[in-house]
Amino acid sequence: MKKTSEKGSIFTRINDTNLLLIITIVIFFAMYLGAIIFQGGGFTKPQMFFNILNANAALIITSVGLSIVMISGGIDISVGGVVALVSMCCAVYLDKHNGSILGSVCIALGIGLLYGLVQGFLVAYLDIQPFIVSLAGMFFARGMTTIVNTAPFNVENPEFVALKDTKIVVPGLGSYSRKGVFIPAYVEIGLIVALVIVILLFVVLRWTKLGRSFYAVGGNKQSALMLGINVKRTKFLSHVICSLLAGIAGYVYFLHVGSGSASHAMGMEMNAIASSIIGGTMLTGGVGNLIGTFFGVLSLCTIQNIVASAGLDDAWWTGITIAAMLCIFLIIQSVVMVQKQKALKG
Repeated sequence: MKKTSEKGSIFTRINDTNLLLIITIVIFFAMYLGAIIFQGGGFTKPQMFFNILNANAALIITSVGLSIVMISGGIDISVGGVVALVSMCCAVYLDKHNGSILGSVCIALGIGLLYGLVQGFLVAYLDIQPFIVSLAGMFFARGMTTIVNTAPFNVENPEFVALKDTKIVVPGLGSYSRKGVFIPAYVEIGLIVALVIVILLFVVLRWTKLGRSFYAVGGNKQSALMLGINVKRTKFLSHVICSLLAGIAGYVYFLHVGSGSASHAMGMEMNAIASSIIGGTMLTGGVGNLIGTFFGVLSLCTIQNIVASAGLDDAWWTGITIAAMLCIFLIIQSVVMVQKQKALKG
């Protein structure tokens, strides 16, 4: 009987994600509609929306990976450093060693996988705090990025440049220039990769045993053990998936910027955490939705564009706005969970 009630509590927590997801989506559309009404300009053009997605495809991937770790009750602040390291290593390989596209992809996946295996083992099997492990990982990645190459540079490898410049036209969408010429909207390859990853992992979390295990471990480790879930292996896999996605995000980021620099992806880990929280993922674990994380990234990036369009280009205004958004969403999450608990007790 006790086992059944514990299982029921886990599914109740999973259902909470749907409510937080609806709140995130509603706030995003209200915010974007407000930008169209009050600021107009580029917000009325479809390409503006696609530009937000194109520029933040790597952030979408890292945020999704981080959400999986947070759902399982952990944290990983090394993802931004991994993105920068992957970008620099691939840039040096392609530009200075005349490497191939396939080889650079393997480098990106290898770095991400290696990071995941090491950090996952330290967290899951040696029981070291994930914040400490990923903090060390962040410092190591940033240091290695500088060692690989100190000066920033643009990659001129012809195959890579051709891949980077590839645009996928969105049928039926676009805008007219001042001369009356129709300019079709487009997306970059990196965005397609990001969307495929979001959909694939959403299915994994929603309809597979592994996905349910992430929620169970994050919700209550003891209950998860009683349900026969291997808690250590689940934690290990969450970190492996997160770091592997950071490696993929590093290559997507590299495809967008086309250069290597030690300053790349600065603060990306904080933006990924913020996007996950805005999307309804709770720091306490057990609650989250990857579609919500996707809209969390959109909300975060949209507010940044609104602030910039309002003429407040100074960095502190963006920081203040993001802080306000986080506070609002944390309060909403707290209220929702309190009301849920009262409803369950009633």
